[in-house]
Amino acid sequence: MHIAEGFLPWQHAAAWTAASAPFVIHGVRSLTRTVRADPDAKLLLGASGAFCFVLSALKIPSVTGSCSHPTGTGLGAMLFRPPVMAALGTVTLLFQALLLAHGGLTTLGANVFSMAVVGPWVGYGAYRLVRAVSSALPEMTSLGLAVFSGAFLASLSTYSVTSLQLALAFPDPSSGVLGAFVKFGSIFSVTQLPLAAIEGLVTVIIVRLLTTASRSELLNLGVLRRGGTSAAGQPTEDSRSGKAV
Repeated sequence: MHIAEGFLPWQHAAAWTAASAPFVIHGVRSLTRTVRADPDAKLLLGASGAFCFVLSALKIPSVTGSCSHPTGTGLGAMLFRPPVMAALGTVTLLFQALLLAHGGLTTLGANVFSMAVVGPWVGYGAYRLVRAVSSALPEMTSLGLAVFSGAFLASLSTYSVTSLQLALAFPDPSSGVLGAFVKFGSIFSVTQLPLAAIEGLVTVIIVRLLTTASRSELLNLGVLRRGGTSAAGQPTEDSRSGKAV
């Protein structure tokens, strides 16, 4: 998702910046409202932003000659909903462009759209769908499946959009945009498929740790169902107290 500085034609760079801007503005407002409504959420917000920054800063060479990165956006999207990750993801990409030379300022809008907009929404949608479908399963099993699916698809969808962005900018002379999309997607998929699976597993581990360290916050955010069981198989506060759920 780190399209390099100056790589896109200026018309495409401007168009993707315009497309990303409303989501970023809405994300900043959502982030502000979240902090005002629950000041205690600052720690988890910071952890979500740091998780995104660290994972997406990793630069892993691909066997095809390109480089791939985890995205880390799924965690924050599942905890705080996608608009918040539009803000946190933009800050992450901006700092990486300025400090790590990952991406660039002219391509920031395109990178934001793929990683901080589409990725979180796809990941959140997958998370909610799996949570609903697996509601009859034990709480931690349902949560683990949903978190893995969300993080996995958030990563894959980011690279799918990046492939489309590159295909639109550089269509294949013979097969056009579709042919270029298939070629770019094939290059990324060799490394990104296993990388997305690893990211999904890492995110599951982080969430399981949070169910112990930040249980009350996860209950307030709706990530944990009240009346479920903890990672260690112990009843939650609500189920122990006999409260109706």
